[in-house]
Amino acid sequence: MDLAWLGAGIGAGIVLVGAGLGIGKLAAAAMEAMGRQPEAAGTIRTNMIIAAALIEGLGFFGLVICILLAIKA
Repeated sequence: MDLAWLGAGIGAGIVLVGAGLGIGKLAAAAMEAMGRQPEAAGTIRTNMIIAAALIEGLGFFGLVICILLAIKA
């Protein structure tokens, strides 16, 4: 039972680090795109926010799955 919680903690950490890196890479690419084409900044910003929300949702989903698997074990 204790190892299940350890595994859930490690899995949740990996999921959240991956989500953080994905959002960071997304934001960096969006900032570069806005710098290259400022007239499209509104569209780029909107698309970036939607993509970041989807990535964050996947991160939370992975976190919940890790915790539920640890509770079930």
